[in-house]
Amino acid sequence: MGMSVAGEPRHEDESQFPAYGPIEAGLGYVLFYVLVDRATPAIVTVFSETVLDLSPSFVRFGIAALLWFILVVTAIDQIRRQLAALGIVTYDEYQLRVWSRVTPPSLRTAGYLMALVAGSAVAVITFDRAVEALLSLIPAVATVNVVAFNLPEIFVMIVFFLSYSVAAHSLDRLVVGGVRVLMSG
Repeated sequence: MGMSVAGEPRHEDESQFPAYGPIEAGLGYVLFYVLVDRATPAIVTVFSETVLDLSPSFVRFGIAALLWFILVVTAIDQIRRQLAALGIVTYDEYQLRVWSRVTPPSLRTAGYLMALVAGSAVAVITFDRAVEALLSLIPAVATVNVVAFNLPEIFVMIVFFLSYSVAAHSLDRLVVGGVRVLMSG
């Protein structure tokens, strides 16, 4: 019996490469990019006309720099995870691992499939309302206008983010788990 990256005991026949996370991180970045793309006009308006008197091109440059920064940080994190799975570097991963311990694996796979389908369905249904809620929050947050917060819209936005993350997490576990099985078999 060996030790996993997080220090948990694991069986020698349990493959740790590839490490979980690249699909989830990729989908998270894609969502971040789409939301920033949709929110850029509102952000530019707020920071160039309402809150601060910044040049619209400067605000757009700042948003583009933020997108690149997040992409680089995400890529470095995923490279470190994969190298740690190979035993080349260390990576302290602190996650709650309840569902990943469910045995038999067929039950775990069925659970991930159900979570993927349910999370994807809820995310698709709530996406447009969540984007609208985000766009309405930008001026309210920038001007610290608490009265402008619409609680039902914020709830829909939270539901969207939770369901999207459940779906991305489940897809990552299914695909990476499948790759691990193919590599070990």
